[in-house]
Amino acid sequence: MSASSELRDNLRQMIAVLQAERQALAGLDLDAIIGASQDKIALCGTLDETGPFADGFALDEECRGLLDAVRRLNEVNRQVRNLIAANVAARLDALTGSPALYRAGTGARGAYAYAGARG
Repeated sequence: MSASSELRDNLRQMIAVLQAERQALAGLDLDAIIGASQDKIALCGTLDETGPFADGFALDEECRGLLDAVRRLNEVNRQVRNLIAANVAARLDALTGSPALYRAGTGARGAYAYAGARG
């Protein structure tokens, strides 16, 4: 198998993992999210070993397109994750009534600033 075809196969696998990750995020399926994260880490390791980082390796148009698709999917998943995290933070703030509890260090006097001022 040539390096270019191996790269294409790995990028196609990454696209499938990113699509599964998006489904897991949409369904708030923690086990599937963790599984997708582990798959992404493993594929990143494989791409590091066999990817376009070797000397003299030239990307063809198909590989460039797959890389672009991987970047876009990963960015969308990052945005979805950030929206979910913001939603969870807002719900925790509403439940606890004290948003500073989860944001120590934000603002001029975070929740831990008072401990150092006791002297």
